[in-house]
Amino acid sequence: MSSSPSASEDEAMSSSGSESEDEAMDAGDVYLPGKPIEENEELVYDSTAYHLYHAAQTEAPCLSFDFVKDALGDARSEYPMTAFVVAGTQAEASKQNHLMLMKLHGMERTKQASEDDDDEDDDEDSDDESTAEMCMARVKHTGPVNRVRCACVENRQVVATFAETGHVHLWDTTSMLQRVDNPIASGGSKKKKANVHDLPGTPLFTFRHQREGFALDWSPVVGGRLASGDCHHHIHIWEPDEAGKWNVNQHALASHKSSVEDLQWSPDQAHVLASCSSDQSVRVWDVRAKPSKACMITVENAHSADVNVLSWNRKAPFFVTGGDDGVLRTWDLRQLSDGQPIAEFKHHTAAITSVEWLPSESSVFASSGADDQLVQWDLSLETDKEAGKPMAGGDEVPPALLFIHQGQKDIKELHWHPQIPGLMVSTALSGFNVFKTISV
Repeated sequence: MSSSPSASEDEAMSSSGSESEDEAMDAGDVYLPGKPIEENEELVYDSTAYHLYHAAQTEAPCLSFDFVKDALGDARSEYPMTAFVVAGTQAEASKQNHLMLMKLHGMERTKQASEDDDDEDDDEDSDDESTAEMCMARVKHTGPVNRVRCACVENRQVVATFAETGHVHLWDTTSMLQRVDNPIASGGSKKKKANVHDLPGTPLFTFRHQREGFALDWSPVVGGRLASGDCHHHIHIWEPDEAGKWNVNQHALASHKSSVEDLQWSPDQAHVLASCSSDQSVRVWDVRAKPSKACMITVENAHSADVNVLSWNRKAPFFVTGGDDGVLRTWDLRQLSDGQPIAEFKHHTAAITSVEWLPSESSVFASSGADDQLVQWDLSLETDKEAGKPMAGGDEVPPALLFIHQGQKDIKELHWHPQIPGLMVSTALSGFNVFKTISV
């Protein structure tokens, strides 16, 4: 897979799948992780493995992003595709950071996918994949952004950002969304490619943790309820009030012994929260109880190193965790007190940086690692007794492994689009990838 092209302006979006890349792929070999690359060799992507693939770059890299729910419909599959993404930057200079809301639109299928779906279509434009564009609205953000999460709260798209300064800010992104969705009607100027609009903006509400953090999640059950966890092992619960502000419980959930790396609310139980930590533990909380008694279940040695990320299955009583040990483990909540995972996967060769279940399926999830790999998994294939194909170095592909996506440098976070089945976005130090594989 080729890397993203250089941005000609502050921000840019591009399509991949040019004839030169396809020819290079035809002339080369399929690359497997661990295989050495010669000096004169370059990784290019195989368009036959993707229904859609685009790359986007911003002026500064982003550690975290989230999707903004749109009014274009659920379970949609029509091309060209459109997605709304909110992200925060990690600029070198603190004062140069932004909260950005991006409209990624005009995203066509790969040339190969278009030809396979309609062999009789002789439209000369079918090979033209240059229609993808990115329109952006942004506001100044004090300090680099560690984590971004978006939720609809009382008909407002409210974005929470956890800053490197230790502040958690809440933002009403209504004006930003209006600007990118209809830039001319909302006073913007029309440009052919990158379309960047700087807007004034101040947070709706701010709470300061004792230290910075990375753990942040909105409750999918109780509108406006938020949890934030920091590197001082504290988790604070936020509750919305009638005045449109938030009450933050100053009495933190503090059973972890080290940094809270990630947390997530239960998809169907209003008061249940799961968290993971660099103390190697996973904990499940009932936030109705007093903070000192809120921890219901603890798995002390969930991994042999820091537990970085977790994701709660929306269709089954499972969640998956990933750690610095490069291991992925799935857990059954009904057996969690036993302290034993129901499945374990060791493919990544470096720390796991992100993990997420496919919203519409109970068996499919994706993971990314510091080894520059993004992997799609299907637990339903784990029962297949047929051995996988050997990889470089003699290792076998795990039966549950569906797809390996590469080409980005230092992948930080991935998400499945909640309204476009199978569409993924991942962010890395080298930029964003937007893709839909043939496997999901």
